[in-house]
Amino acid sequence: MNILVTGCYGQLGHEMQKIAAKHPEHQWHFTDIDSLDICDGAAVEAFFATYAIQACINCAAYTAVDRAEDEPDLAYKVNVEAPRRLAESCLRHDALLLHVSTDYVFDGKGSRPYREDDPTGPTSVYGQTKLEGERAIAETGCRHCIVRTAWLYSATGKNFVKTMLMLAENHDQINVVCDQQGTPTWAGDLALALMRLIEHYGNQPVGEVFHFTNEGVTTWNRFAEAVFEIAGKHCLVNAITTDQYPTKATRPAYSVLDKTKIKQTLDMEIPDWKDSLRRCMEELTI
Repeated sequence: MNILVTGCYGQLGHEMQKIAAKHPEHQWHFTDIDSLDICDGAAVEAFFATYAIQACINCAAYTAVDRAEDEPDLAYKVNVEAPRRLAESCLRHDALLLHVSTDYVFDGKGSRPYREDDPTGPTSVYGQTKLEGERAIAETGCRHCIVRTAWLYSATGKNFVKTMLMLAENHDQINVVCDQQGTPTWAGDLALALMRLIEHYGNQPVGEVFHFTNEGVTTWNRFAEAVFEIAGKHCLVNAITTDQYPTKATRPAYSVLDKTKIKQTLDMEIPDWKDSLRRCMEELTI
């Protein structure tokens, strides 16, 4: 199968490259903004035609949550227009599109894990553009799987884990929010799930939304404590409230995602977040 992966310089894109190394039976095409502008419909179409793309994994996104409040047009371009262009080419070439979305499509006021069919209600520009991106894909009628995730981290790029470790180098204590609940997700596990979806659906007609994170529930301050414990860092984590750490964009207070659907569809077990954190940190370099 000829598989296009966009956003290959990001956290998930790096992990998809590791997956590709284990699946040489496929022809992989890794791109980022310097090799394919996915906002350019003509460029996308030409790429699909040239390489006879049969599946596309869209790892590209505008993810600067706070900056999106000041750059709504750019966020819309990357999170809505680009997925639409990819979906349109997927439709023309009967290719399968796997698109990564976010817990931010919900309002974060829930008290049980969000299911795929629960009402959405984004409270930020980032969340709104990601939701509109989902809808733009579905409206094209292409074969697609939208996979919502949350609290993504990896051994590469900028993320919470690496930020905490860098802070610990120069501070003996830090303040971290304690009233936001969610589940850390290792990009390596998400990449594997995306590969499994391609293998499961292949050339079948599909138009589904899935949720994927690691298992378990925690808070940002507990997440930080786990990072320090695994790394052997002695840094005190002071629990503070969201009100004590104001941000331009509103964060979901509760963003735990129900993964029943993807576990049943793929007959897969998902690792606990602490187990995956340990695996990631074994390869992590700052």
